[in-house]
Amino acid sequence: MSTPQLVVHHDKELMAQAAAARLITKVVDAQASRGYASVVLTGGRNGNGLLAALAAAPARDAIDWGRLDLWWGDERFLPEGDPDRNVTQAREALLDSVPLDPKRVHAMPASDGLYGADVDAAAAGYAEELARDAGPENHGAVPTFDVLMLGVGPDTHVASLFPELPAVRETERTVVGVHGAPKPPPTRTTLTLPAIRAAREVWLLAAGEDKAEAAAIALSGAGEIQAPAAGAYGRSRTLWLLDAAAASQLPRSLYPPASP
Repeated sequence: MSTPQLVVHHDKELMAQAAAARLITKVVDAQASRGYASVVLTGGRNGNGLLAALAAAPARDAIDWGRLDLWWGDERFLPEGDPDRNVTQAREALLDSVPLDPKRVHAMPASDGLYGADVDAAAAGYAEELARDAGPENHGAVPTFDVLMLGVGPDTHVASLFPELPAVRETERTVVGVHGAPKPPPTRTTLTLPAIRAAREVWLLAAGEDKAEAAAIALSGAGEIQAPAAGAYGRSRTLWLLDAAAASQLPRSLYPPASP
């Protein structure tokens, strides 16, 4: 378990631009040392804002897009191409404008796909896909992601792990179906905390006044069942990237400057 580091930016636009620059550096470094990189994307306004900033960054061409594996932390269980699906939004924000290898873009199943309307089978299928990509050097049944990004919800949820619901209590499976999520749509697929914690680095993104209480709760020692964001951490680094509004309820002592 890595101790959270906090970086606070003036506003959400600067946060997105700085996070995009940070991500470019991490991907390029991983590709230089290993030949490829593995990143888990998040949806929501902050995740999509980061992708849009990455699309606009001149340095984006430093990435070898054909040697980048992309995964998702969660997905709304909706038909392929639905505008509310995270992958649809990611394609619009960035993915359709860069030369990715389609075989390395691992979207979570849609509700009209191979598994039909069976969200639990879809989750199990994604878990199998992750396991196939995991090598002997990895920790468990998922690849060791270089960076796994998570948006933080106002209720402290991350991915589709909501407070007190069964998915946040999962200790063995890496992907589960979510039924009755308090945020629409109610049916989703999500990585679990064991899968999240396999990542080298976990980045939690929070911007806006509506995220201030959630950040304060998650960083105050709350339990992960009541505050799922508190249970999201990386093997070597856990980084909270916030704007000033989201950090407004945190004591200044919590966020000394983090290294790049």
